[in-house]
Amino acid sequence: MILLASRSPQRRALLGLTGVPFRVAVSGVDEGEDPLVNARAKARDVAARLGVPPEGAVLGADTEVLLDGRALGKPADADEAAAMLRALAGRGHVVRTAVHLVTAAAGHDLVDDATVAVRPLGEAEVAWYAGTGEWRDRAGGYAIQGRGATLVARIEGDHSTVVGLPLGALSALLGELGLAPWARGAVGATTTEGRR
Repeated sequence: MILLASRSPQRRALLGLTGVPFRVAVSGVDEGEDPLVNARAKARDVAARLGVPPEGAVLGADTEVLLDGRALGKPADADEAAAMLRALAGRGHVVRTAVHLVTAAAGHDLVDDATVAVRPLGEAEVAWYAGTGEWRDRAGGYAIQGRGATLVARIEGDHSTVVGLPLGALSALLGELGLAPWARGAVGATTTEGRR
């Protein structure tokens, strides 16, 4: 069992693909600028409040978008989202997702980067996307798992890292820690979700 310290529906969907049983236990910590620090704080907060499930873990994650080494946060409004899209248009940027797993024995860090190239965008397209509202609560002002996919020319790296949880690297870590269904010989593991 994993406690997922995130309210993100995208992270819930991605973690569900691993077959590891989990439930959601949202952290109450305020996020800073460093995604690994944020991931650790979220996981440790939930672990301190609810404990680590027996033979399980608490998982915290955070994603940032870096353009020329500068972090683009979550836009405050449609105008800021449009400004971010203009800055990203026709260029490549890095999406970094950090994960921290707290087990009974230790903490485990994972950081994965993917490079995303955004197509050149006209002002009408920028205005259209900003008008969708999909940018809300999205680092960099777009959601690649939604309409934001239409803005992207290509991705180098793990697509799930851009969405918010690097499945390939996370699955390998879960296997190493004996938390994955295949590591325990489990077949047909189910996922349970619940909000705290």
